[in-house]
Amino acid sequence: MVKQSKNLILFKCSKTFYILFLKKLYHMQRKGVSNLPLHGGHPPHWLFTRMIDLAEAITDVILDEYGHTEYLNRISNPYWFQAFSCVLGFDWHSSGTTTTTLGALKRAIKPEKHGIYLSGGKGARSRKTPTGIIHAGELFNLNTNTIEEMVNCSKLSAKIDNSCIQDGYTLYQHNFFITEKGEWAVIQQGMNTENKYARRYHWMSNTINDLLENPHSGISCDEKEPNTLNMVATESQPTQKVSVDLINDNPDHLREYFQRKDSAQTLLTDFKCQTDFEMPRHHPVLNMDLSDREFQVLKEAWEIQPENYEELLLLHGIGPKKIRALALISDLVYGEPASWEDPVKYSFTHGGKDGFPYPVDREVYDHSINTMRTAIEESKLDEKERIGAIKRLDDFIS
Repeated sequence: MVKQSKNLILFKCSKTFYILFLKKLYHMQRKGVSNLPLHGGHPPHWLFTRMIDLAEAITDVILDEYGHTEYLNRISNPYWFQAFSCVLGFDWHSSGTTTTTLGALKRAIKPEKHGIYLSGGKGARSRKTPTGIIHAGELFNLNTNTIEEMVNCSKLSAKIDNSCIQDGYTLYQHNFFITEKGEWAVIQQGMNTENKYARRYHWMSNTINDLLENPHSGISCDEKEPNTLNMVATESQPTQKVSVDLINDNPDHLREYFQRKDSAQTLLTDFKCQTDFEMPRHHPVLNMDLSDREFQVLKEAWEIQPENYEELLLLHGIGPKKIRALALISDLVYGEPASWEDPVKYSFTHGGKDGFPYPVDREVYDHSINTMRTAIEESKLDEKERIGAIKRLDDFIS
């Protein structure tokens, strides 16, 4: 009798969870942002231990029911990931959601059992990502080319989110998921110390046609930043080519755009003072002074002669300032403006409220919800833990 009562409670909770979750997640997707204020501190040991157990149980079910590709697809969905973090029992809107959830997943995912390897982490751990990718490749018996491509994708994804998208958020963690079939996903996060918010970037290998053109499966943040240089937008493709041409044509000639030779010469930094020369709104906020040391980096890039923008980005020393300078000169001299639109509006894996970049796909939408629901209900947890997980998700969506 007691067992039947417990089962009845679980059924009612599951049904309530499903209805509320469906309504709330649909509303969240229409809104299109995840609120991630910067919070410090660490979860208590007793909570983190339970997060690991629950993360493993849900991972088991998703892999058994849907496979590796769908697992990465869900992880790459910023809203599913946020709900997943809540189910594990962590603060629903904190920047620590990302760090702690990925920390739990790193301990929960067992490569030999799950066929997935999670490399990287926060701070110094993020810089060890290539070593982890190589280890995973050897463990899963992947060919050398696949391993090298994944290492390259890891480096490029970090360079893009830290330097090509200049939204004011500095990366401080980078996590790279690898499957036994060579599929991969990236979750990385940056912080803005001025507005006290974090921004999370999601990548999924199977959804990327071009790493240098709208590569994200989602970007989550509560703040949309004005005048954000986005060198991986479709509108910035011509600017990418011009940037490479500027480097390969000996950057010495670029000095004239940065250093005053006589009082009659106009500098890029003078545009904000001009009354008879109107420039786009983004130009006045740019600092275009480059030191001799920074010019030396451009000179070294010229000596290498990169064949394309990807090669240019991966060169040592090519950071936000040089990328920004080349983008502005491309606009000023060659009339090829880059995009200055914050890409956070592209943060939907299922579409946006205004149909941009494409309308909400309700069938795919419902499938995402069912994945989480099934994972909770079929996980190898006792009834008390399952009900607790459903309640936490209910609290998150209410």
